[in-house]
Amino acid sequence: MPLRLGVKNNYLHLLEACIQSKSLTEAKKIHQHFLKNTSNADSSVLHKLTRLYLSCNQVVLARRLFDEIPNPSVILWNQIIRAYAWNGPFDGAIDLYYSMLHLGVRPNKYTYPFVLKACSGLLAIEDGVEIHTHAKIFGLESDVFVCTALVDFYAKCGILVEAQRLFSSMSHRDVVAWNAMIAGCSLYGLCDDAVQLIMQMQEEGICPNSSTIVGVLPTVGEAKALGHGKALHGYCVRRSFDNGVVVGTGLLDMYAKCQCLLYARKIFDVMGVRNEVSWSAMIGGYVTSDCMKEALELFDQMILKDAVDPTPVTLGSVLRACAKLTDLSRGRKLHCYIVKLGSVLDILLGNTLLSMYAKCGVIDDAIRFFDEMNPKDSVSFSAIISGCVQNGNAAEALSIFQKMQLSGIDPDLTTMLGVLPACSHLAALQHGFCSHGYLIVRGFATDTLICNALIDMYSKCGKISFAREVFNRMDRRDIVSWNAMIIGYGIHGLGMEALGLFHDLLALGLKPDDITFICLLSSCSHSGLVMEGRLWFDAMSQDFSIVPRMEHCICMVDILGRAGFVDEAHHFIRNMPFEPDVRIWSALLSACRIHKNIELGEEVSKKIQSLGPESTGNFVLLSNIYSAAGRWDDAAHIRIAQKDWGLKKIPGCSWIEINGIVHAFIGGDQSHLQLSQINRKLEELLVEMKRLGYRAECSFVFQDVEEEEKEQILLYHSEKLAIAFGILNLKAGRPILVTKNLRVCGDCHAAIKFMTVITKREITVRDANRFHHFKNGTCNCGDFW
Repeated sequence: MPLRLGVKNNYLHLLEACIQSKSLTEAKKIHQHFLKNTSNADSSVLHKLTRLYLSCNQVVLARRLFDEIPNPSVILWNQIIRAYAWNGPFDGAIDLYYSMLHLGVRPNKYTYPFVLKACSGLLAIEDGVEIHTHAKIFGLESDVFVCTALVDFYAKCGILVEAQRLFSSMSHRDVVAWNAMIAGCSLYGLCDDAVQLIMQMQEEGICPNSSTIVGVLPTVGEAKALGHGKALHGYCVRRSFDNGVVVGTGLLDMYAKCQCLLYARKIFDVMGVRNEVSWSAMIGGYVTSDCMKEALELFDQMILKDAVDPTPVTLGSVLRACAKLTDLSRGRKLHCYIVKLGSVLDILLGNTLLSMYAKCGVIDDAIRFFDEMNPKDSVSFSAIISGCVQNGNAAEALSIFQKMQLSGIDPDLTTMLGVLPACSHLAALQHGFCSHGYLIVRGFATDTLICNALIDMYSKCGKISFAREVFNRMDRRDIVSWNAMIIGYGIHGLGMEALGLFHDLLALGLKPDDITFICLLSSCSHSGLVMEGRLWFDAMSQDFSIVPRMEHCICMVDILGRAGFVDEAHHFIRNMPFEPDVRIWSALLSACRIHKNIELGEEVSKKIQSLGPESTGNFVLLSNIYSAAGRWDDAAHIRIAQKDWGLKKIPGCSWIEINGIVHAFIGGDQSHLQLSQINRKLEELLVEMKRLGYRAECSFVFQDVEEEEKEQILLYHSEKLAIAFGILNLKAGRPILVTKNLRVCGDCHAAIKFMTVITKREITVRDANRFHHFKNGTCNCGDFW
């Protein structure tokens, strides 16, 4: 039975009242009554109910009713499309548009702004272009509403040439059309073009409104175009736009990005109304300008005094401040606060928390939090991988990277910038090769940052020729590229190649920076190029106006001390223009050990202890000096002093990569699964080495024990264990690469020469200072290290 007219009118009247009041509760009661008391749905009531649910943002309910209406009007089609275009999902609006065409309903000029908004939200260029064609067919392209929507669509999708063509073709351009074009330029960072359009619209008699200003301020801030920003601010004051919270927030954000925090804070302080975005912009401005304490103070004021609920963006800014200050205590409290707010599931906030724990050095907490995160994205994996590398846990970084690949999340460029240093640290060449292959496949291998990381990786994995190949093929090199290649040559003992590359840099008219000279001087040190080191240290300040800092002076002391000019190095330190630190004296102490200068070593050691030793290394150096001279009591006193300082000797550790797996060994290690085979192989090698003339250099055992026992101690140094393991597990003739955390000792250096003759292999050892390439009984360092 059809609904009686009077009853229908009552329903329509009640529903219209609900639409005006947007009363969802009453609407549902009327809808329920309607369903109970009518057997046949009436299209006019369904139409009204659909409009009602749309007015209450109940899109799902509205769509369910809309699908029951036999022939919805074009007006209702537009309203349901608009609901999807504003509230999402955007593809719902596009699907409805095509359904509308399929059913023979002709779109009007109000349809296109809504569906084009959905296309721009999805950056659905193909759909948008097709819909543009439909607008042409229906003769609507020249309509101001439709053309403005097309300009907005093309501008937001980055097709600015087409946007400009349509914009220029418009016979009448209102402020909305101008704003669409200006916002498009602003979105893609075209600050000057956006400002030029604002000037042009005024010349044509159109006054910019507050939306115009809000649209252009972000790109002015990003471009740090302070002059344009001040001009826009002046215009806002004249038009009284600055009193509004949206414009005020935009202005303070612009000033903050231009590093004008004083202006930003003045605007913030005089704002009559502040919302959570205003607070977030001001706090974020402080963080961006490295004013972390001020950011935390303002956050406290926001929470305690003004009782404003922070957004995830605000919380992210505050977490970055905690990370920068390494304020772990506050970071943990903030984590608890985020949990209470229920925001911990926000993935952006979770990633920032992850980064905070990593930067504060509590990598175990970072990994624990990472394991709990759900969901994770590529940023999550990138943050934990970088955090592991920065905290000296490269093996864990590679393990997490493998989990990432198994999870189906594709590593992006940022991830790979974390993975490559992990390969570098472990000298994990196979992982490095695989990573390089992945970068080529993904099209990342031409990126300058990636190439720089590849140069570093190949250099530290012993493949300096591969590093140079990457360098040669780079489309764009920055100063970091040159520095990475120069220091790469340096650590391989190729000082003349490093100098040659530096001359190439100068010949191209490029300007070296202070890091370049650290790399160059370090290269001179590793190759004993004393004259060249002196020359370029002086030229640095005289010819390049670079004031030497502590790192340059450390290199210079190392150059002189290693080459035997110990007194000159001491004189250099005494005449430095600033107070020498522990690192400078440590470099001199190391030279004293090499050249057995006990008297000066004692004097330097006292200097170091008066400053406070940074690590156990300085105690070890002096203890070794005494032990080498047979002064066992003095060596024992140094070890006692070391213990009193609460410092423990770092054990020697070496590692080797076999078939993509990194195996680590500690001196005297008894834990490896192949221990018995390793020991047997070392005993066999020892017999052969003695036959060839090897004699254990017992001066490198710093304990007062019998000579035979010293020989056994030397035999089980970590680098020898790693080499023996490599011999057992790599095919005959294959080269061996071992990495050690400390400097290789003189006995191991001598023994490895004999091992290359016996095994007919090339053996490369990367120690804490440089590479040693052993081949046919010699080392490329020439026994200078």
